[in-house]
Amino acid sequence: MNIDGVFSGGGIKGLALIGAYEVLEEQGFTFKRLAGTSAGAIMAAFIAAGYSSKEIEVLMDETDMKIFLDQRTTLLPFAIAKWLLLYWRMGMYKGDELEEWLGKKMADKGVYTFKDLPPGKLRLIASDLSTGRLIILPDDLESYGIPKETFPVARAIRMSCGIPFFFEPIKLRSLSGENIIVDGGLLSNFPLWLFENENKKRPRPVLGIKLSYNMEEQPKRKIKNGLSLFEALFSTMKDAHDARYISRKHEKDIVFIPINESFSSEFSISEEKKHALIEKGRLRTKQFLQKWTY
Repeated sequence: MNIDGVFSGGGIKGLALIGAYEVLEEQGFTFKRLAGTSAGAIMAAFIAAGYSSKEIEVLMDETDMKIFLDQRTTLLPFAIAKWLLLYWRMGMYKGDELEEWLGKKMADKGVYTFKDLPPGKLRLIASDLSTGRLIILPDDLESYGIPKETFPVARAIRMSCGIPFFFEPIKLRSLSGENIIVDGGLLSNFPLWLFENENKKRPRPVLGIKLSYNMEEQPKRKIKNGLSLFEALFSTMKDAHDARYISRKHEKDIVFIPINESFSSEFSISEEKKHALIEKGRLRTKQFLQKWTY
């Protein structure tokens, strides 16, 4: 059965999306259009490129995610240098390794730029801090004077998952100058609204996969120190916009995968935890499909 899919952000917790995708594949669902933010952008792009859930799981097993922590060369100890990097480069890690890895994996499926995908197949969310606006990739690139068909898919994914202060932001050069682009989760971590058109009937069911509790189950955050305050601030920014959109009407089409994990940038995750996250995605999706009416 053909459906459209939306995948939320969630950093390393996005591994749970693989388990969800596996169950949907087993049940015969095929994605015609996909959208995602941050970790969800990676998942949506892999599916759009033609990866199966098993292939994605193998990729994750083969990849030591610590390679994405590409520090800039410095003579100072990293404990000191990271504060200078945050100030001057606006991120502790370059993010080049992540973009290069994404480019290679897309190329393995013959996908380099958006012209290698069917029109409208993939849309990703990023945040333009210079103009204070949300960007839909590739649709909004033309407003920057950039042809969307020839824009690299890997760069668009990297823009969508540029965790602020963790990865250096992408500097997008346009006709009006330089724009600072970071994680789309700041403005819309779960862009279900992309497939909503009040004036038209949906051509097919839309299914969302969201790495969180639903609104009724959401536990109260415990804020005890500066780090937990920052995490709460970032989580609130990510969820506030989308929470206003999600209603009883939309909740019935969303698989909620609650993950009680720490900060999203935990790249030194164990193999055991990787597979536990994937299994959590499988379990919650199986439970959801038993009741889903579309």
